[in-house]
Order: sequence, then structure tokens, then C-alpha cells
Amino acid sequence: MSRRALTFAYGTNGFGDHTLDETLDVVAGLGYGGVSLTLDRRHLDPFADDLDGRLAHLRRRLDDLGLDAVVETGGRYLLDPWNKHHPTFFDEGREARVDLLLRAVRIAARLELPVVSLWSGIRPPGIDEETAWNYLVAALETLTDEAARLGVRLGFEPEPGMFVDTLDRFDELRARLGEHPALGLTLDIGHCRCLEPQPVAECVRRAAPHLVHVQIEDMCRGTHEHLEFGHGEIDFPPVLGALLESGYQGLVSVELPRHSHAAPSTARRSLAFLRAAEQGADTVDALWDRVPGGAARWVREAQHTLAVVPDALTELFPAVGRRCGRGPLPGTAEPYGWTVDDAARTLLLDAPALRDGELPARLTEVYRHGDAAERRGVLRALPLLDRSGRLGAAALPLVHDALRTNDPRLVAAALDTAPGAPGYAARHLDDHAFRQAVLKCVFTGIPLARIAGLPDRTDAELLRMMRAYADERRTAGRDVAPDVEDFLATLGTEDVRHPAPVPH
Repeated sequence: MSRRALTFAYGTNGFGDHTLDETLDVVAGLGYGGVSLTLDRRHLDPFADDLDGRLAHLRRRLDDLGLDAVVETGGRYLLDPWNKHHPTFFDEGREARVDLLLRAVRIAARLELPVVSLWSGIRPPGIDEETAWNYLVAALETLTDEAARLGVRLGFEPEPGMFVDTLDRFDELRARLGEHPALGLTLDIGHCRCLEPQPVAECVRRAAPHLVHVQIEDMCRGTHEHLEFGHGEIDFPPVLGALLESGYQGLVSVELPRHSHAAPSTARRSLAFLRAAEQGADTVDALWDRVPGGAARWVREAQHTLAVVPDALTELFPAVGRRCGRGPLPGTAEPYGWTVDDAARTLLLDAPALRDGELPARLTEVYRHGDAAERRGVLRALPLLDRSGRLGAAALPLVHDALRTNDPRLVAAALDTAPGAPGYAARHLDDHAFRQAVLKCVFTGIPLARIAGLPDRTDAELLRMMRAYADERRTAGRDVAPDVEDFLATLGTEDVRHPAPVPH
């Protein structure tokens, strides 16, 4: 299934050592589609005497670079050089906060940008709950009226530690404002993992009707620290899949404000990670689309069962072949291709209830106790389960076990890929093991086309080994398989890497 791609952006607050023009050049040069413009003294000062000229220049730059944008209002010391984020809606001098946000709305309108993102601030100890609500609602009534007049949406962000910190509190704010149409939601993906009780993808689905802006980074449960992708606990493909399913059309903006010391390299890594995670989301849908309707319904029911009783996997996994069928997966005909039960087992293992630290142990259990078809199903699932590197090398013992067998379908499954996902073995086997796996395919007649990542993993030593094999066959008067001849003809004339360890 083909879906519109998400538009990834980067927050200018993560480029604190660059000018705004430099930031835009780097972000656009890396391939991002937008920026989140933080109003601050360094990049875009809302109090500058020459603000009109700066905004006209910025609008031209965004057009020239093809960047979309939203306005962020989280400048730390913009209003008070002594106190971060002060004054808030609840402090003395709160009028300055309202004035700043009115300026932000007018800046967004002048730049023809759709969203201004904001948050509540922390309620001081001396102000009771109801008084705090009254202050916040009164300010937002002014802001939403001005935003509506200028055709701008407010993206209100629940922030850990602040007065409005959760989606529940945002819902209460909307209700108190009479569900004003100018008030939307900025959802920070990391905050969902930090604070919300639901899985992150479910937070996205819940937020979807009100969503006008998305911030994204990795994070751990209970700790409000913005982490680079892969350094926290979030499984991103399901999250991006939920955004795609919702039809969200705004920016998905990387929010790493403490990484200015390495901004270009951090931004480059972040975009590569997000694109891989987005591909992982498409991979899941591609597989669901190919599974026959009856099998898909059974797998979804089985996933619901696992949500309540994760240990039921040991009973459900062997039942897949009987309940879903064992024929070729539609669109697959050759003997080492996917079967319906391969696909169903892969989707079953991708159940949200199994996405935890115990997944490697569960995979090992169903593999060790399974028949050949069940083991093949586990091996087929590895590329999908490892999307964005979440599984890591923990399942390599299963790959090594399969490669030691004389079952060519297990060997092929261990080296294969899920539709659209990178190969697990190609990603994690060291050079020696990968070369031996390729030679095993040659000796057993498994097509080289089944080996995911073969061109990228081919090095000088593998080429030497394949040439020696072909020369020995020719000397003995035997034929060399056409795909081996093609491999040598294609890759034998190209520059290839020298042997190097595969990072885990």
C-alpha cells in the first residue's frame, strides 16, 4: 500500500551555535522538509526593531529552500534573563507572556505559517488549581480569538512537570475553552513515553482529531530527557505508522534542544533514523495487505489475546498453520518465497503486547520448541522486529542455528528480508559468518537473490572466495550457476570494501 510520506523537520533550538540562515541551509541540505522556528534572541527575535525586514527575508529563504515551518515559543530566557520560561500564565507579569504569544501569532500570520506551538508553564505553589485554570483560560481566550482572526492554529503542548502535562489535562482545557476551533494540539512523542499510561502509538491515535503539530525524539519512562533516536525506549515504526494512518499532514519536528554542540551530525543521524522507521511502518502495512482476509482476521484476534495474556504465544504460534493456511503468500511463487503462515507468524510476533525486553526470550522459546515451519516463521520475522535496530543482535543465536542446518528453507529464511525491511543477518552477522552463509547458499543451490544486503556486504575476501569456487568448478569441467556468474560479473569489477567488523 502506497502512502503519503511524513514531512520531517528540525527545531532551530537544536542549532544554538548557528545563525538562522546557516541553520536553514544545513536543515534543507540534509533533506528535511521543514523547521520549527523558536522565537529567541539568537535566531528570530520577536522584539527586534527591524522585525518586518527580518520576516520578509525569512519568508524568501523558506521559499527558496522549499521549507515548511511552524513557530515555537519555548525560548528559555526570552522574557526574563534570570528565570527560565518566566513569566508563565500564572506568574506576576503574566501579561508579558500573553503579549509574546500574540506577537508569535502575528509573526506566523506574516510568514503565512499555520501553527504556533505553546504550553502552560508550571503552577506556582501559592496558586490553587482552580485559580490556575482561570488564569490559563482567560489568556487563551485572548490568544485563540486573535489566532482565529488571522487564520492561525494554536498547538497546545502537554509538557511533563507543567500544569497541563497530559492528554487528559489537554482535554479538560479544550472543554473549559468551549472547544474553540483555533485550539489544536502539539504532541511530543517523547512526552507520551515519559508520562502517558497508554502505548505511544495509541496516544497518537487518541490525539489525531486535534493534532496540528508533532515534536519527536526518544525518551524513557518517567524521565523527561530528550534523547537521540535509539537511545531511549520508543519503538518508532508503529508510532509513525499511526501518524500515517491518521492522515496527519503537518510537520514531524525533531526536538533535541541540548544537541547544538553537534547539530549537523545529530540532524543527519536523526533524519536517517526517521526515514528507516517510516519504512518500517510501511513494511507492516505491506505485509498485512498480502495476507488473505481470513488469516488477517485470525491474527488480529490472536493479537488481542496476547494483549491480555502474552504467555498465550506458546499456544497461538503453533496454531498458525492450521488456522491461516500454508500456501504461498499472494505474489510469491518461487520455492524459497514467503508462505501465508510465514507472514501470519511474523505479524503475530509483531503484536504490541510482545514489544518489550522479553521479546528475545519469547522468540527463542517458540523457535526451540517449534517445527521447521515455526522456526522459519521466527526467522522471517526478525527483519521486521528489528526495524530501527530495536531487537539488536539478541536473536543472532537463532540465525546461527538455522545456518548450521541442512534445511535450505531455514537457511534462506535466516538470510532473507521482510517486505521493505533490511535483512537481519546482513545487519548483524560479522564478516566471516556472512561469507560462510553466502557460500552455503552457493553449495546448496539457494538463489543469491534471496540474500538480503548481499551487494552492500560483499567485500574483497568474499569476492576472492567466490572466484576460487568458480575457478575450481570450471577446472573440473562443471558448470557455474548463472547467479554466481552474474555476481562475479557485476560485483567483481566494482570497488568493494575491505573486511571490517559489523557494528552491533
